[in-house]
Amino acid sequence: MSYNPIPDTPQPKGTVMKLIILDRDGVINQDRDDFVKSVDEWIPIEGSMDAVAFLTQAGCTVAVATNQSGIGRKYFTVQDLTEMHAKMHRLVRQAGGEINGIWFCPHTDADGCGCRKPKPGMIEDILERFNAQASETWLVGDSLRDLQAIDAVGGKPALVLTGKGKKTLSQHGHELPEHTQVFDSLLDFSQYIMQENAAPDAV
Repeated sequence: MSYNPIPDTPQPKGTVMKLIILDRDGVINQDRDDFVKSVDEWIPIEGSMDAVAFLTQAGCTVAVATNQSGIGRKYFTVQDLTEMHAKMHRLVRQAGGEINGIWFCPHTDADGCGCRKPKPGMIEDILERFNAQASETWLVGDSLRDLQAIDAVGGKPALVLTGKGKKTLSQHGHELPEHTQVFDSLLDFSQYIMQENAAPDAV
């Protein structure tokens, strides 16, 4: 497991009240069957940059947890990944949002690591880094392994129907963690969070 720090990114202090963990490929950016291997292949899903901005404006801390076995398979390098993440960070900031940390697993299944989702290693590290409660933490993903990773620590799973999400729902719908909520996209999820945060003020 590796933490991919981004210069000049503010880190929340004290206990984080609402932590949102995002998978990357298929949630934030378009996925590819042959791996997203370069900064040019990293293309945001429509509305995803605004979605992160909405989450930031709602007072959420946003982290990314992504399996990147393409590194272990020698399809691209850590430097390539860093350049992709710099682009993501720049576009998110242009939209008015902030990503507070990026975690990635460079291993393949054969490596038997503890960080590759559905193993919860990255999730546990993020929770510790931000001093957040697992039960109050969402993970937004498009695959079953994303949802299993957050379920393993007692968090809140959210499936989006972008990326592999529709395939996940049709093929693994019966295997989804019990309290999984389904959203059309990350933008749809962000609007749900904003409404949830505003609800007490509306009473």
